[in-house]
Amino acid sequence: MTEFPNVRIPIGDGVEKFIDFLALHLDAFFDFIFVISSTLIKGLETGLLAIPWWLFILIIFLLGWYFTNLYGGLLFSLFIFLIGTFDLWPETMTTISIVLISVVLSLVIGIPLGIGMAFSKIMSTIMRPILDAMQTMPSFVYLIPVIFFFPLGNVPAVIATIIYALPPVIRLTELGIRNVDEEVVESAQSFGSSTSQMLMKVQLPQALPTIMAGINQTTMMALAMAVVGSMVGAQGLGERVLYAINRIDISLGFEAGISIVFLAIIIDRISGGIAKRLQKHRREAA
Repeated sequence: MTEFPNVRIPIGDGVEKFIDFLALHLDAFFDFIFVISSTLIKGLETGLLAIPWWLFILIIFLLGWYFTNLYGGLLFSLFIFLIGTFDLWPETMTTISIVLISVVLSLVIGIPLGIGMAFSKIMSTIMRPILDAMQTMPSFVYLIPVIFFFPLGNVPAVIATIIYALPPVIRLTELGIRNVDEEVVESAQSFGSSTSQMLMKVQLPQALPTIMAGINQTTMMALAMAVVGSMVGAQGLGERVLYAINRIDISLGFEAGISIVFLAIIIDRISGGIAKRLQKHRREAA
């Protein structure tokens, strides 16, 4: 009576068969995604590496100064300079490329889904448990199916990162639009605004701070996948961390790890500054 009965529901086997079915019948589609994604990543990485190191640091300084303050600009440029002294400049550019591509694709997918959930209770009801599963599923699990569809490298890491980083921007886009003041919406309707006009000119601007918070969280989660993505061949700082773990190289592990921390701080502060400035401009325009 103390032992669990010998009953097994093979849900995992069904998922495996479904993945095999997709890999077999949608091979051309996944090849197309691989070519597009790898081209985007390689192009952005090449472009970043073509920028002189001093110019890149200057750009970071100006962004930090404009969106935070002078102290922030100086601190961020110092962080980037330190990463260069660790001899991790190419790896940093690769990581930035992977994160940027992942975030852009996440926003292209996530914001429309969030808008759809805000306007459709049925869609919201269906999507919420899916988003719950996406957020609670261990990030390592996302690496298992993508390696069936794509060769090892940066592309499967990007796909896994997108899946992992999507939920925040979807949820906060829906939340931001749903929390728009009903009086503002009714006022726009009374002036004869169509659904699209009300969305673009009223609801999205009003929901912008919340959406920007979702973008910030998505970006941070994408960066957090840098190390996990290295397990499927992704290059960059995560690869150096994994190499350091395998070799028990404390020095390299610390330098690569603190470089990821530096990038996280820079991205978090600058994206937060962008949200504040957009909100300030909206208030001034109002």
